Amino acid sequence: MNINKFVKTAFFVSLFLLPYSCVFAAISGNVEKSGVGDYNQVIDSQTKTPVSQADVALPSKGYHTKTDNEGRFNLGAKIDAPTIMSVQKDGYKPFSLTVDGNSLSKPIVIGIEKTNPHDIIIDKDLYHIGDDNYSTTSANAEEFRVKAIGPFYTKDFKIGNIPGTDDVYLVIGSVIGIDTKMARDMGQSKVKTTYAAPPQVFFNGNMIAELNLNGDNQQIKIPRSLIKPNSTNQITIKSGKNLFQTAYIDYDDIELMNLFIETKSKITSY
Repeated sequence: MNINKFVKTAFFVSLFLLPYSCVFAAISGNVEKSGVGDYNQVIDSQTKTPVSQADVALPSKGYHTKTDNEGRFNLGAKIDAPTIMSVQKDGYKPFSLTVDGNSLSKPIVIGIEKTNPHDIIIDKDLYHIGDDNYSTTSANAEEFRVKAIGPFYTKDFKIGNIPGTDDVYLVIGSVIGIDTKMARDMGQSKVKTTYAAPPQVFFNGNMIAELNLNGDNQQIKIPRSLIKPNSTNQITIKSGKNLFQTAYIDYDDIELMNLFIETKSKITSY
């Protein structure tokens, strides 16, 4: 798969009709926090200063390293296919980017953003959702290394009081492996004869979005009416199913990483 096609799809914006109160959820994503420099480096996106001791990882490769005092790092792993790279540092929002050999042929500079008071980090680990039954031509199948946890992921977390002036978003740092018709048409999947239904995202039992494309930093606006302030809330992501398999249920295998809740002022949100 051409990484340029992958990155371009991260800018795709879709609207999905919700079964709850007939409202819409917007999914958007962007890869705006990376650039090219003289060496691999992690910086603060606001101050542009180096971030030292940040954790940089290629989870599917089992590779981990830390940035030095100048925010610099080396990747000591061979990357042949699109792979999720993660950058984490206390006090900053978890960041992930899908990279391959071409995108890392030159040093990159990654800007990470400090958390806001109402941001909530749900999960920073890499998860494989599905049934471990997939074709070698499936999107990113060559990079699957984690054993599937089953056809869905779910997590409970607490949300405090969020100012009424803020919009609330669920952010999925990176997702690979989606084999929908749209993903196939965009060149992300090499499966020729079949395709899968899109993974579905639920918030407190209500579907708020479908994921039709692989990409980074996908943002899903959460209707305020679904949020339980000062209480436990739940996020669930269900894998799609192969729409051409009738003999048994064949779940689409995907991998995702970095889930968090992000709040934005309605004045500046998009």
